[in-house]
Order: sequence, then C-alpha cells, then structure tokens
Amino acid sequence: MDYNTQQEKLILPEYGRCVQKMIEKVKAIPDKTKRTEQIQAVIQVMAQVNPQVRDTVDYRRKLWDHMYMIAGYDIDVDSPFPVPSPEEVASRPEPIPIEKTPIQATCYGRNIENMISLIAARPDDEVKREMIRMLALYMRQQYLIWNKDSVADETIFADMEKLSGGRLKVPEGMQLGPVTDANLSRPGVRKQEDGGFGKKKNKNKKRKRINN
Repeated sequence: MDYNTQQEKLILPEYGRCVQKMIEKVKAIPDKTKRTEQIQAVIQVMAQVNPQVRDTVDYRRKLWDHMYMIAGYDIDVDSPFPVPSPEEVASRPEPIPIEKTPIQATCYGRNIENMISLIAARPDDEVKREMIRMLALYMRQQYLIWNKDSVADETIFADMEKLSGGRLKVPEGMQLGPVTDANLSRPGVRKQEDGGFGKKKNKNKKRKRINN
C-alpha cells in the first residue's frame, strides 16, 4: 500500500492526485499535437473536479495557469493563453500603506478628516462655502448617530475648525437648518416600529385580548 506521505507532494491539493498524475503522463507524450489534445481533456477534468473556479473571472485562463503550476511550468503544449512564469505567480502584491496618524474624533472618522483637509486647501469661493455646509450637515448626522442628543450648529462648526487645525474657517451667518431625520440609529442597529430596539409589538394581538 502506498501512503500519501510516501508519494510526491501535491502541488494544488484541490485538484487531487489523479489530476497531477494525468498531467505527468501527458508530459511524457512525445508528440506535441497529441500532448495538446490530451491536456485539453485534462483541463475539462480539472473544471469538474474544482467547480468553484468557474465563479472567478476568466476561469478558463485560471485553469490553464493551474495546469502549468502542477506541471512545474515544464510542459510544451499549445495554450490559448500566455504561459505564466514562476516569478509571476510567486510575486507578492505591493503592500498597502497604513495610516498611522490617530483619528482625532471617532464619531466622525478618518474620511471626514480627509475631506476637511481637502476643503481647507481650496480657495475661498461659493463652491467652497457650499462644500462646507454639506460636510457640516453630514457631520451633524454622524454626531447624532453616536451621541443621540441634540447638537448646536456652533458645535459642528467648532469641530470642523478644530479638525482642520485652524485652516478651515466657517463663513459667518451659515446655518444648517432643522434636523429632518429623527430616526437616526447606529450602524447595525435598526429601531423597529413601536417595539424599541430589537422588539416589535404585536398590535393585533393586543387588541384581540382587549376585545375578549
């Protein structure tokens, strides 16, 4: 009996040992035309063995790339796609830089801080004034979501100037108007009608008991 520990290591375990052995046998075929015909049949088997790959974009090319990986990039066949190289497959993506500057106000978040910085760098004009007002309205909404209380326009304007480091000055006489959405709730928490958070009263059931 042959144990898996005694056999050659699987390159891509999701395709199994049978597919790996079929590719090795195709590599040994001397005629290139015959090799190409047989490897196309192996590709079809790979699509059946690992059907999840069909959910990916351009899955046919991915199957051919996997075949080359299993073959050790050492198989001469006519491929409908460019032949991948080991360096290309093993290459690591560029690391995404992480913002290390701490967030000044968690109820607003980093995106609002970035928007304030961009608006502060604009020249003073009517467009900038409208951008300040729209951002202030959004900041007020975020403030009410997390604090569940009323907030004065002056508080929002003061926060804007503070987050900008004094670079952004709110125009005099600016007003945000009344709060129109009174059903603000934190993300992931939905207040159901008449039942509070996570509860809903059954009005019909209550009326039935009264009538009885």
